[in-house]
Amino acid sequence: MNTQIVNNAMFSYISTNPWVIILLVWSLVWKLIALWKAAKKGDLVIFIVLGVLNTGGIAEIAYLVYLYIRGRKNKEVIK
Repeated sequence: MNTQIVNNAMFSYISTNPWVIILLVWSLVWKLIALWKAAKKGDLVIFIVLGVLNTGGIAEIAYLVYLYIRGRKNKEVIK
């Protein structure tokens, strides 16, 4: 297959559908934040799963919410 044709088709699709770029940036931001937190906490399994799966940011947001809830519970127990 000619790469010129493929490149033109991809550029044409992206230029007519800007939401693709928005979705990619959205997913990338949440993925990087979640991977950073997982690495800092030493959650190797979560790090690998989030790194391999592309969920549009849903799994990453769920992990961050879980960390937030767990952190709040731990602070309440300490008080």
